[in-house]
Amino acid sequence: DPAIERWNHMRETVYQRFRFTPRATMQVLVGLVFFPGVIYWLARDQDLKWKWSGKLKNQSLSRVPLTAEESG
Repeated sequence: DPAIERWNHMRETVYQRFRFTPRATMQVLVGLVFFPGVIYWLARDQDLKWKWSGKLKNQSLSRVPLTAEESG
């Protein structure tokens, strides 16, 4: 089938014809900069929030325990 042959040829030579279009640039920025940046920010934010070492049952995992006023 000629259509399958054309499709296979395009797929095999895509690296030779690739151009950075506005859409491709946006996809690269989101996939390689924005998304990992958000994951890093969330991980860092949560890492500084909790202290897991040496906690007993019914003790808060928070690094800075809430005061009576903040807990409601």
